[in-house]
Amino acid sequence: MINVSKPNLPPLEDYVELLKGIWDRNWLTNNGPLVNALELKLKTYLDVNHMLYLNNGTIALQIAIKALDLKGEIITTPFSYVATTSSIVWEGCSPVFVDIDPDTLTINHRQIEAAITANTSGILATHVFGNPCNIEEIEKIALKHKLKVIYDAAHCFGTKYKGKSVFEFGDVSTTSFHATKLFHTIEGGAVFCNDVEVLKRMSYMRNFGHNGPEDFFGVGINGKNSEFHAAMGICNLQIVDEILKARKEICLYYNDKIAHELIEFPKTTQHAELNYAYYPIILKNETLLKKVIAELNANNILPRRYFYPSLDTLNYLDAGKMAVSNDVAARILCLPLYHGLTHEEVDFVCRIIKRVLNN
Repeated sequence: MINVSKPNLPPLEDYVELLKGIWDRNWLTNNGPLVNALELKLKTYLDVNHMLYLNNGTIALQIAIKALDLKGEIITTPFSYVATTSSIVWEGCSPVFVDIDPDTLTINHRQIEAAITANTSGILATHVFGNPCNIEEIEKIALKHKLKVIYDAAHCFGTKYKGKSVFEFGDVSTTSFHATKLFHTIEGGAVFCNDVEVLKRMSYMRNFGHNGPEDFFGVGINGKNSEFHAAMGICNLQIVDEILKARKEICLYYNDKIAHELIEFPKTTQHAELNYAYYPIILKNETLLKKVIAELNANNILPRRYFYPSLDTLNYLDAGKMAVSNDVAARILCLPLYHGLTHEEVDFVCRIIKRVLNN
């Protein structure tokens, strides 16, 4: 079986060694020493100023919306994982969709201003498959209209924009450390913020609003993560450079093997350095895509229609149709990509796809 992704696992003995310390201390959660150690190591590795480690990427989005006190309408993208939109709705705000750029698949910054109303409080944009939005243009618009910006950077561990970590941009940037990501802590996520006061609010919010055992800063939620998850993160951080290098090599190998006139590829945003988190291809039409999936599945290969369907079709929204997002969502497919995927397996995947396309 060749899955679309496979979790990276560090040497078992390294993880067990950290587990021994957890047993000795009997400190399992509530801002333990491994959680603090992971935060410090990540800040150093990513070269970021401030971050908070959380229990998942969805909580990260919800805390960011709450900490920035966003109300009313939030402009966002229909081409993302459902958590981007559901977090807006969950926090009592209304998502206002702007269609995507047909080349980069990120939110089309040229259409944002037309969607701004008196009720708009922020922009929540997704960096797609590790490819950044047009950050410079989005932040010009936000500054002009006095809007807050959140970047859903769930795919972006290791991505850079203009030589800096993509997590350094926006009022708040969020990410996921879920097991499917190239760097993971089994379950996990983080928020990044350069405004110390906003960071302080988020730090209270992730711990029920506690300001000491008998006092509360304000409303909060349980956004904490455990020592066991932090231990996995510390171990995986030791091998993440190897993982990034391997994924890049696999993607370049795919490029050599899969080129075909019926396949298109998303374009990289200017000034971006990718992390090779995913390998998306765009087929000529949905009928062809379904034939490719069926033939891959028949050979025990499991790609993923990512992101499908376009989020403007969610049954709990009354949104206008986003033509480009719907078109791309119907034709895009993420192929298997993970540390340890062999050239022979990539050859196998590409041969099957080309056989379908050539027939």
